[in-house]
Amino acid sequence: MPMSTQERVRKRREAMRAAGLRPVQLWVPDSRAPDFVKECRRQARATAQADAQDAGLDTFLEASLAALDDL
Repeated sequence: MPMSTQERVRKRREAMRAAGLRPVQLWVPDSRAPDFVKECRRQARATAQADAQDAGLDTFLEASLAALDDL
């Protein structure tokens, strides 16, 4: 007889735990919320303004990318 969904899930979770993993629950913004797009735009503008005021940001980012190339 085929295994029930509940039994398959239980076995899968046991296998994942045996592999040293654990479940994690993540809460993320609801992209269907009425103000979601407005808030995304607000945060993007704030980030762009902060980036524009940081004179060393481009140098830092370029150095970071170069360091990744060395890996």
